[in-house]
Amino acid sequence: MTDPLKKILEPIKELQNIRGIDLPIGLEFLQLVVTGPPGAGKSYYIEQIGGWPNEGYLDLTQRNWWKNQSLVFRPREVHLGLPFVGIEEALTVFDKEWLQSPIPPEIDYPRIKIPQAKNYFFQTDWRNRYIFEFLIPSPSTIYEQRLARQSEGYFPVDDNLNFEMVRQQVAVYKEVALYLHRAGLNVYVRKSLDKPPMIIAERGVASVPRWTLDKNPRRPSLRTLAGWKWLVLSHYPIRWITLGSEPQTLESAGRIAHDGKSFELLLGDTRLRFQPEIPIGSKKDSGRKNWIINTHQGCSHRTINGFLRIRVGETIVIGRNHKEFCQLFQLAENVAEKHVSVTNRKGDLILTPLVSLQPTQVQRLDDLDYREQLARGRHKALLEIGRIYGQTLHPLSPDKALATLKAVNALLNEEPWRPKNIQGKPGGLLEIPADVTPVIVGDLHAQVNNLLKILSENCLLDCMRLKNATLIILGDAVHSEMIHETAKFDSSMLIMDLIFHLKLVFPGNVFYIRGNHDSFDPEISKNGVLQGVLWREALLNQRGEAYVKELQTFYDTLPYVIRSDSFLACHAGPPRAKISREDLINIAGNPNLAIELVTTRMQRPNHLAGYTKGDVKRLRKGLDLPQKTRFIVGHTPMDPFGSFWLHAGSIKNHHIIYSAHTEGPSIIIRTGDTFNPISFPAEPLIGTINDLM
Repeated sequence: MTDPLKKILEPIKELQNIRGIDLPIGLEFLQLVVTGPPGAGKSYYIEQIGGWPNEGYLDLTQRNWWKNQSLVFRPREVHLGLPFVGIEEALTVFDKEWLQSPIPPEIDYPRIKIPQAKNYFFQTDWRNRYIFEFLIPSPSTIYEQRLARQSEGYFPVDDNLNFEMVRQQVAVYKEVALYLHRAGLNVYVRKSLDKPPMIIAERGVASVPRWTLDKNPRRPSLRTLAGWKWLVLSHYPIRWITLGSEPQTLESAGRIAHDGKSFELLLGDTRLRFQPEIPIGSKKDSGRKNWIINTHQGCSHRTINGFLRIRVGETIVIGRNHKEFCQLFQLAENVAEKHVSVTNRKGDLILTPLVSLQPTQVQRLDDLDYREQLARGRHKALLEIGRIYGQTLHPLSPDKALATLKAVNALLNEEPWRPKNIQGKPGGLLEIPADVTPVIVGDLHAQVNNLLKILSENCLLDCMRLKNATLIILGDAVHSEMIHETAKFDSSMLIMDLIFHLKLVFPGNVFYIRGNHDSFDPEISKNGVLQGVLWREALLNQRGEAYVKELQTFYDTLPYVIRSDSFLACHAGPPRAKISREDLINIAGNPNLAIELVTTRMQRPNHLAGYTKGDVKRLRKGLDLPQKTRFIVGHTPMDPFGSFWLHAGSIKNHHIIYSAHTEGPSIIIRTGDTFNPISFPAEPLIGTINDLM
């Protein structure tokens, strides 16, 4: 069984000792809430630190559970009530219904309620009110502890005790800890009281909990002005920085306003550009005052470079110990391991130097309002999209749609990088040259604005025109996942019409890999809506039988796997059996292999039939690729809070990308020898482009 926390736990080094227990330095004693599986030692722990003696219960499916009376008295131990698929009421992992289930029930994550982030002065910051410690020893340790106490007869949860039960209970708590962490709650993990607490540090994820960096005393004296400001504002006053053309050295935390202008952060010999992100056509509000961090190179028509986006409420630490940052920003040798922390507080950036030996400096990059730069930089791209499509962004007329699709199918039959199968037709494997710069897009699910955002950013169209970049869509561009749109298909028609035009204009630089929704199969459904069947009916009604047949031909001609010397990608995941290059080329004669490549999901505690690290390794080997080759898939978002998951399932260089979030898309690009995720904000670009036409 895959451990979701494997390889992503790092010991917290800055500790304070409270009543004999090492706790994180930024944690206040009364913030602590302890949870974990039965027998983990929670009661003993609470007794040791002098916490509230009675156990509490939290039903995470209940509205406003964060206001529950169980959390009034802290520190204390709480048991979690969790939602499970097919079970109406929340259960603990020692309830009879959970224990007697023939297979481990699957956690129904959408039913877990998450407190909203604080956006207003008088709003309670519930996300930061508590810090949850998950006490999760190994299953064998818990099993031995529960065996030892079983004879006492005071613990009904130990009835019918067996090791498999304990293993499953531990697996549930590990999954929940990771889920709540990704949801933005303060979470850390401890394996035993004699070991340091550990923070969840997913590789490639920049954001870290702010409290892990807080080295200041929590409450300054009320005899000082700082104390009264702390009392009123609930945080330390941080000096504002007035940026000038000359570098200023930061000796302590400083605050830079979100004023529409850019600045540079100087870390040793490295210069980083900070630019406020102002989406086109979106309302101004604090929730959208994000910043973009990149190098002085930016992008050009010759190359695409990655960048980092820091959202409102996030804190990142820039330094050489973050491998992805080293590669993305080409950090110099004199940048410290943890050089500076950057917090986006309602759009303003708080920069806190973490070292004293190496300088941390800031200076104004220019005095030109970023809105002007944005207008000039993207106006051309938006006009180009309109020119490529040839009309306003609405579904094509039946005649134009059919003619466009026929032209695309003719191209697919002659693609130079598609080895022919034994019937002389394009096979299921697409092999592209190693020097191609891939821009990999996950499931779009009819989010047309997301595709437009991707096309209009980062000099992508210029790079595709000069054949310096290749757009790769990993299937499932159709069928909206928004509840009120699952049975509507105009956006599906529009996004496919747009993709077909891109293919015709950039035949060697746009590729579409088949997904499970690229079908009229009756089994394709969402929330009980038979999207495969309804998709066919909608096309029949609006475009006729000839178009439906041509689209089926398109589906049947699509590749299933794309291979390069630097990466490997498909829609869903690897097959469970050994396959070769020839098997993929001749996939038309092996429908079971085709189904696996578009439907399989990664193995998780409640999905034991999924693929594993061994399956990924076997696929790489079957295609004569090194074991460190990136393997990138879509299909399975790991949670509703992110759009990309690097090294997913603790499988090295196995990445999942999802591009259909209504908050904006994410992609994975290759810059040099590395692959970096990029996230964009949502923008209503359909209307913007139509206004330009």
